[in-house]
This record gives sequence, structure tokens and C-alpha cells, in this order.
Amino acid sequence: MAIVITVAQQKGGTGKTTLAANLAAALAPERRVALLDIDPQRSLTRWHALRPEQAPALSFSDVSGWRLGAELDRLKRAHDVVLIDSPPQIDTDARLAIRGADLVLVPVQPSPPDVWAAEGTLKLAAAEKRPAAVALNRLPASGKLRESVIAQLHASGHRLLTATVGNRTGFASAFAKGLGVTEAAPRSIAANELRALLAELLELAG
Repeated sequence: MAIVITVAQQKGGTGKTTLAANLAAALAPERRVALLDIDPQRSLTRWHALRPEQAPALSFSDVSGWRLGAELDRLKRAHDVVLIDSPPQIDTDARLAIRGADLVLVPVQPSPPDVWAAEGTLKLAAAEKRPAAVALNRLPASGKLRESVIAQLHASGHRLLTATVGNRTGFASAFAKGLGVTEAAPRSIAANELRALLAELLELAG
């Protein structure tokens, strides 16, 4: 059965979809990977449609609603890893995606609204008895706000991943081509950050 990682955050604009796409692309050369897009914006669907023919294959589904549970079971049977891009709000689909996860990944940008919004997602994960981890995304190299947010997250008692992802243009450039940054620029700092995040996630997910 597959490891299921649900990328969830009730606030939009945190880089949730970009992280899901990049994690899938980094895993694709060595694992059977499925992407499940249940975000109504369908940005991940558009990214997948742009993938070049020569890129490693990724299974893809955008089934949601009452069929979501059965679809997730089907994907789990046929793959090693399933990555879910969930809606940017707490609704039935988000709850089901979190309930079915082995690990809930909550991306947070270094801003108070992101931290506040993450609380709702983390509470839902706790209510569903699912392990969750916060990933700092689009992080500046330095600054008082960065340090303040990190201190706030540590004080909250939530699991904060050691690996962080910087605010790097390589992610947007790769996404626009249907690629992950590890495919478009494998030796870049952005790719190294993404691989470190993925390694930490897989260790947590077992």
C-alpha cells in the first residue's frame, strides 16, 4: 500500500500546489507516484497537462466529492506514493483527504496570517488523529519576520520540519513548463532544498 501525503492549508497562496507538484516530480524517477488534485482551482491539473512526454510518468486523478474515498483506495493499491493537493479551506473533501493521509504537510510562509491559518488545518489533522508537519515555504534568507515566525511555530508545539524551502524563482519557472525544480534545474539550491524536504517527509511517513 502507498504512503499518502496530503498537502493541506486553509489559506490560499502558501505554495501548496507547487510543493505537491515538486515532491511528485522528485519521486517519479524511482517510485510509482500518483497525484490527486481536489483543489477546485485545478492548478495541479494544468501543471500535469503541461508535462513533457519525456518526463517521468506520474499517474493523475482529479476525482473528488462522494467518490474521493474509493478513488484514494484505488490509487493506494497501484502506487508507492500518493500526493494529494487539497482545497484551500476546511470542507468535506479536505477532511477526507486528511483522514486518508499517513502524513499531513502544512506549508507556511513567513507571515502571521499563514501561521494563524495553519492552526485550523493542524487542529483538523489532530481531530482525525493524523500526524502533521509544518514546512516553511518561500522563506527569505534572513530577517526579523523569518525568525519571529520560526520562534512562534516552535512555541506552538507543532512539528516543524528542519528542511525549509526558499523564495526562489526556479520553482515558478519549472512549474510553468510542467516540471519540478529537480527536473528543470537538478543542481540548483532550490532542487537541493526540495530533496532535503522530501527525505525528511518520507522518514516521517515511514
